Amino acid sequence: MRSNVLVILAMGFGLFLVAAPVLMAHHSFVAEYNLNKPITVKGTITKVEWSNPHISFFLDVKDGSGKVTNWGVDAAAPAALARRGWDRTSLKLGDAITVEAFQARSGKPFAAASMVIFPDGRKIFAGSDGAAPR
Repeated sequence: MRSNVLVILAMGFGLFLVAAPVLMAHHSFVAEYNLNKPITVKGTITKVEWSNPHISFFLDVKDGSGKVTNWGVDAAAPAALARRGWDRTSLKLGDAITVEAFQARSGKPFAAASMVIFPDGRKIFAGSDGAAPR
């Protein structure tokens, strides 16, 4: 009887070790981003990471004094974006875009995208989870 309990505990612990990284990889939108802090950033794309669970891209954003800060932006999953007409070439290095987003709670230059406005004026919903258009 005691050996059965030990086997079950060992299996449970093994399952926890396997599942923990997956569970930690996905984060709650409301825990990470502040829905009460919508922001708009305009900048030049410096990097695009098109991967699951969501794409990320980075922008060089210039403030009023001319100081440049590199902002990170999370958007929806590649499959969700593809259904909206996006593909791997939608965001190109060097493109100047505007992003309507929600500021990271950490205060770091990071946000969750809601809308991306392209140089030609097209607006495309880029959000995931709770990042509904404003």
